[in-house]
Amino acid sequence: MTIAADSWIEGVPVQWTRGRIKNLIASATNGTWGGEPAEDGSDVRCIRAADFDRVGRRAKVDGAPLRSVDASSLRQHLLHFGDLILEKSGGGEKQPVGMAVLYEGAEKAVCSNFCSRIIPASNVDSRFLTYVFAAAYGQGLTQSVIKQTTGIQNLDAGAFLSSPWAYPELEGQRRIADFLDAETARIDRLAKHDQKLLGLLVERRKAVIDHEVDAASRSLSKLFWKLSVLRDGTHQPPPRVDSGVPLLTARNVSGGELRLTDLDTHVSEDDANLLERSLRMMAGDVLLSVKGTIGACAVAPAGFPRSVLDRNVALLRPLPEHSSEWLAFVLRSTGLQDQMRISVTAAAQPGLPLGVIRELRVPDVPLNEQKDRVDRITARCREIDQVVDRVKRKGSLLSERRQALITAAVTGQFDVSTASGRNVTDGVTA
Repeated sequence: MTIAADSWIEGVPVQWTRGRIKNLIASATNGTWGGEPAEDGSDVRCIRAADFDRVGRRAKVDGAPLRSVDASSLRQHLLHFGDLILEKSGGGEKQPVGMAVLYEGAEKAVCSNFCSRIIPASNVDSRFLTYVFAAAYGQGLTQSVIKQTTGIQNLDAGAFLSSPWAYPELEGQRRIADFLDAETARIDRLAKHDQKLLGLLVERRKAVIDHEVDAASRSLSKLFWKLSVLRDGTHQPPPRVDSGVPLLTARNVSGGELRLTDLDTHVSEDDANLLERSLRMMAGDVLLSVKGTIGACAVAPAGFPRSVLDRNVALLRPLPEHSSEWLAFVLRSTGLQDQMRISVTAAAQPGLPLGVIRELRVPDVPLNEQKDRVDRITARCREIDQVVDRVKRKGSLLSERRQALITAAVTGQFDVSTASGRNVTDGVTA
């Protein structure tokens, strides 16, 4: 959805100036990537889209790479306090190009050639302009002028900056910026608290699993003796095709479950049939990531789409007297994760050999006890997950309220001089 001029500009206070976004800026200059660092003290930071704080809309200077920029180019591209950096090329499906952040650094820096340096006009508050760009981005105005080429999104900056806009005089801009600085900071504090809570809930889930696994570890035996099958996927994957049988990779094994949303790599039906002659995945198999996110595991559920495995995923099929769900919880426990971590091979792409998996030491308990412990873990984790869902919903609501507040303030939908902001976060408690 884009911002149409007649949807809000006609309703702004009469003293506001009607014009275009470009009236708020003095210049827009493409950035530079410079050259390899000289490492002689003359290098400057080069801020990329990866260095954007996308919530606070600020440039993160400390992590930006050092680049060598000659004196002439530096005079043209050097960022000054209060400049904005607009991403012009890049983006992705879930993160469209067109975001802008404010530069408030003290050291020498430029922005990359995939960005533009935006200098606010002399009668424009840089913080207010940052919120204008945030409102435009949040409402889809930048997305409406994106041109897609070879998988890269390119912002038509000329079209975007020519979009109609309205704005108050400088003092009014500052009042709006002051109000939004205070209110968004309050929202961000709530969001930060919720992120901390989510981290604690993750730790709590781990503690529940560890408690049951540790209590069952009266005696241990090798994992290999509890399995009927221990194999990894194909080491010579066939050609990928646009549609066919999904090829399951390590990224599909995450958070204790198989992720259907990432089944986007496929092999042909004929190639899948060949692969399944030696290894066919079945419901109840435990899948373990042996490269990438090493140690992530999940149980293949009934009804999971037919899939074949690549070499980064190992298949563990327990013997009938062993529970798949219990084995997955054991593998996710801190003790087993530690065993796997210290056994990872040192290579260009570290991995967990099948020989190491065979020797992992796991609790030796009867099937009825395994099932009882699985039931207790599942019940406790379900309670924790319900809290996690509530906290995440609250976070989404806070993000929506933050964006709505910014848009309402910079488009004149309410007078910030009389707004207290007391209702900004109403209804978002967990």
